[in-house]
Amino acid sequence: MSAPASMPDWYQKGLPHIWLPYSQMQGAPPPLAAQSTQGSQLTLTDGRTLVDGVAAWWTACHGYNHPHIRQAVAHQLEVMPHVMFGGMVHEPALRLASRLCALLPGDLERVFFTDSGSVAVEVAMKMAIQYRLNKGERQRTKMLAFHGGYHGDTLATMAICDPEEGMHHLYGPALTEHVIAPLPVDAASTQAFLALLASHAHELAGIIMEPLVQGAGGMLFHAPEVLRTVRAAADRYDTLLILDEIFTGFGRTGTMFACEQAGITPDIITLSKALTGGTMALAATIARKHVFDAFLSDNPEHALMHGPTFMANPLACACANASLDLFESEPRLEQVATIHARMSAWLEPCRSLPGVRDVRTLGAIGVVELDRIAKPDALRQQLIAHGAWIRPFRNIVYLTPAFTISEHDLDFLCRTIHTVLASQAESACTLHAARCIRPEF
Repeated sequence: MSAPASMPDWYQKGLPHIWLPYSQMQGAPPPLAAQSTQGSQLTLTDGRTLVDGVAAWWTACHGYNHPHIRQAVAHQLEVMPHVMFGGMVHEPALRLASRLCALLPGDLERVFFTDSGSVAVEVAMKMAIQYRLNKGERQRTKMLAFHGGYHGDTLATMAICDPEEGMHHLYGPALTEHVIAPLPVDAASTQAFLALLASHAHELAGIIMEPLVQGAGGMLFHAPEVLRTVRAAADRYDTLLILDEIFTGFGRTGTMFACEQAGITPDIITLSKALTGGTMALAATIARKHVFDAFLSDNPEHALMHGPTFMANPLACACANASLDLFESEPRLEQVATIHARMSAWLEPCRSLPGVRDVRTLGAIGVVELDRIAKPDALRQQLIAHGAWIRPFRNIVYLTPAFTISEHDLDFLCRTIHTVLASQAESACTLHAARCIRPEF
């Protein structure tokens, strides 16, 4: 990968030293050079402006550079940018913890802060396993996860992602073996899930799932009833239920948390991404009272031995508090409902295009599923050429815009997807026809 000669000096000097995510560096196109952000707009160093259709990997729910969050960061930067959270606490973190617990259902009341979604899930796994160990149940150390699931890129979380369809299958020999079950979406898969759970319950510390949407697994939707089925099964076999709401939390599916739509309370929940409005890295693992109580003991080894250096960073907690302020003072869930209605209408025509398998929307998530995407990089470059920042993956083109996106920009993104997919279909048909023409002799 080489830098174009027209790029700024910092780009030219820095690119040879960067290792980009999810990229085969030998053949990947040079990355775009971002200069500034505002609302749902990305401005590049070459002067182009793109409409962001994925809200910085699903994080910037209030749009970029919201003044309220920016002011909160500026104030906290002057007061206290960081302090260790070992043996010391501070106002932004404690206020955030109490606000999160007040928003969440049931008795989810103990917050452990980390700095990324993957680590939040690892902490949830450690909580579930040590919950059993502290009770003297040393055989219950495995997790049950689901086909189509994704929970992070760190070593422990890779082991509970889909082992066949996921991006981590190469690491199989190095990963701890867990139980991967079919998601119980119909009678047959429910029977298979319950049978697998019954046979492995004696070795399970917990069940983990993404509620309503399996995000990186392909934006796969399931009904709230699936959550109720899993919650009832977890109760039946005395197994902790962990809900990974790193993607779905904070309004993305139409309610503040996806589990609300099923009326259930997990034993542990993980949050990140939109937690700070996409401004800084922060995550949280939140446990119910009975989980926390299992760690209270005269035995020091029964404590949760985990502590990221930057856990509960005051700047990040200030961002998160400001983000919650905006959910309280501005009509975010109403905006999500409007986005859902407009995306449903604008994306539906894609269903008639050749190669389109499905079109689906939920909250502020819009998905066009294709039979296949032969060249994802080429498709992304076409979308960029039209002025849209959209990152297709697997076999889907999707939108997860900021909740504050204008109707004009949202409609533009939807139209662009249709235009580009229609153009690709037309080109494919033309190529196919040309190959079918036999020369006359």
